[in-house]
Amino acid sequence: MTVLRADDLTLSYGKENIIDGLHLEIPKGEITVFIGSNGCGKSTLLRSMARLLQPKSGAVILNGKEIAKRSTKEVAKELAILPQGPVAPEGLTVLQLVKQGRFPYQSWLKQWSEEDEAAVENALEATNMTAFKKRPVDSLSGGQRQRAWIAMTLAQGTDTILLDEPTTYLDMTHQIEILDLLFELNEKEKRTIVMVLHDLNLACRYAHHLVAIQNKAVYSQGAPEEVMTEKLVQDVFRMPCQITRDPLFGTPMCIPYGKGRMVRNAARNQYA
Repeated sequence: MTVLRADDLTLSYGKENIIDGLHLEIPKGEITVFIGSNGCGKSTLLRSMARLLQPKSGAVILNGKEIAKRSTKEVAKELAILPQGPVAPEGLTVLQLVKQGRFPYQSWLKQWSEEDEAAVENALEATNMTAFKKRPVDSLSGGQRQRAWIAMTLAQGTDTILLDEPTTYLDMTHQIEILDLLFELNEKEKRTIVMVLHDLNLACRYAHHLVAIQNKAVYSQGAPEEVMTEKLVQDVFRMPCQITRDPLFGTPMCIPYGKGRMVRNAARNQYA
């Protein structure tokens, strides 16, 4: 079943098309990861799927309805997006940030409710941020800060969550922590997760559905075992590599060719 769909989608900044005539379906209840070289349009595509960018032509369909023809609050009750590198106002606490996720449900007639309170508490608990709820967001570590933002998206109560490079600027430990959290949300709550990742090996490890973007369109999509090939890495990233099997997870693992130690070892052997 498809939750999000792009039909003949063309996106542009000014006169230049970033995405051109793209067709794509996002499977419900799975983790989909966009991969591709810098500037290929991954983030632009993600923004359009969250109704943050008006298509030049074509349409984005959310749960069977064209997203551009729906109100912001209506969309925000079905889909949440976490952009890359969000910044909270100085002094804003984790609790205050997470409460903002309930904005779509507020109106003059419907003020803060027990349902809103429960959604916030559940989001804090799911992200292990309850103990930090009184802390200013800007006082947290990178991983904690990212979990606070994810808690805000969870508080929206949507079945679909879009994340633009959620592991950027995080060290290895915090990258795995965030991706494990998203994996658990998908496993336990069947949330549809769509995200942009640069690390191909982590993309293969966590994705059910992999989408490679190149030349303003979808180059390939499907299960990582089907999509991640040496030809794809060469065509999309212009990088020769070897694809092997991750010894721990059994997923495809990309080993790029390069110089580094290989060259140093060759020089060392030459003069040995």
